[in-house]
Amino acid sequence: MKFFDSEDWELSSAGGLTGEAYMATSGENKLFIKRNSSPFLAVLSAEGIVPKLLWTRRMYNGDVLTAQQWMNGRVLKTEEMKSAEVAALLKKIHTSVPLLNMLKRLGKRPVSTRQIAGELAARAGGRGEIPGLQKSIRFLLESADQADHQEKFVCHSDVNRNNWLLNTSDNSLYLVDWDQAVIADPAMDLAMLLYWYVEEDQWGEWLKLYGWELNSSLQLRLVWHMIAMTLRFMFWHQEHADTKKLILFEKDLLWLNDYAVHIG
Repeated sequence: MKFFDSEDWELSSAGGLTGEAYMATSGENKLFIKRNSSPFLAVLSAEGIVPKLLWTRRMYNGDVLTAQQWMNGRVLKTEEMKSAEVAALLKKIHTSVPLLNMLKRLGKRPVSTRQIAGELAARAGGRGEIPGLQKSIRFLLESADQADHQEKFVCHSDVNRNNWLLNTSDNSLYLVDWDQAVIADPAMDLAMLLYWYVEEDQWGEWLKLYGWELNSSLQLRLVWHMIAMTLRFMFWHQEHADTKKLILFEKDLLWLNDYAVHIG
């Protein structure tokens, strides 16, 4: 594929579920190319949350390509997810006015727990006997109003460690893959990070790094969003016939159901 009049660039897949990301090489030059990414990428780049956006181009077939600076880096290790740097970047994201304004310009509206519960309840129909599914749906519906948080901000919605990139040249930290960004309670992001990567007896200390205090209200919001997120992952893996991952999330759901009773 030719991007410049004088340079030919060779594209190869950069991985990912969507198949829309590529590595472009021309001699010793490298770029990260994505096809039809959201205009949200420009604001993320300006805020220093993703690697620098270099250019955007519309191709002859109507596709829009974006090129980002290629970096020598790696994904975070499990133990690094509890770092102060991760807490600081999440806080920056959740309090960013430019990010919030851009998502609103793109038509996104704040999502309430009531909406999330309703969508999951609708998706749960006809899925057969999934252990703990109906109990989870009841919990989400019955506690939706209590678990809602008035202040809504930009949330990534999938902060697993594979989306965190560390630039090994200068130790810059980035959070990538923003296709599922929403305007919601920041507890949506914090729930996954805490439940997956931080020991429960360290939650209070980690949340201090983020700037919040752990209390009963926040505990409810965290378990509520973790159950909702687990259901979304379960549904996705069921729809893609990934039985191994589905079974793992089913086990997580049963544990979360019991934990929710304890919190309540």
